[in-house]
Amino acid sequence: MMSSATQYPATLSVDYQNEPRDKVSVAFRLLMIIPIAIILSLISGGTYEYTVDQITYSASNAGGIIVMATVFMILVQQKYPKWWFDWNLALSRFCYRFISYLALLRDEYPSTDEEQSVHLNLVYPDVKNNLNRWMPLFKWFLAIPHYIILFFLGLAAFMCTVFAWFTILFTGKYPKSLFDFVVGVMRWGLRVSAYATLLITDDYPLFSLES
Repeated sequence: MMSSATQYPATLSVDYQNEPRDKVSVAFRLLMIIPIAIILSLISGGTYEYTVDQITYSASNAGGIIVMATVFMILVQQKYPKWWFDWNLALSRFCYRFISYLALLRDEYPSTDEEQSVHLNLVYPDVKNNLNRWMPLFKWFLAIPHYIILFFLGLAAFMCTVFAWFTILFTGKYPKSLFDFVVGVMRWGLRVSAYATLLITDDYPLFSLES
């Protein structure tokens, strides 16, 4: 377990938007997010099927978080290629900018490369000294309690977002307490990802919404 005095190697913060919110952007957020959602889906991997003349074709996108290859690399060679880490970091940052925009936390359109107001950082691991080569085989199982809790926290965060949508349209503000809760859920999810899928640490994630 990690000491409470040591910062977890995956951190996330989102700047609270004090200035009046763009009510038009908030009202039509689900429509406005479509273009950047398409871009994110194209670089996140996945398989798509389409039919022409009653013949079904499939197409796959390269990309997505590099997980299984990292598992085998840590297991066999005790290495985490830096460019794999850099890709995972960049994609994670993009994903969280997208989520922040979708969850109405910010009004600026999510950039594919600029940090903007969503600050996510991952610490590159010293694999040989700090990671157990066998742990990637079991982390998905050990993280199950977190997944269960995050499921219910995610539902609560969704309800907060719906409430915030109405609040912003009427008052022009996102309630700070709800904002902090939603960011906390995102931060918790990032720590679990850092442990179980990004594989940058063996420290078990904190059961906490705080940084």
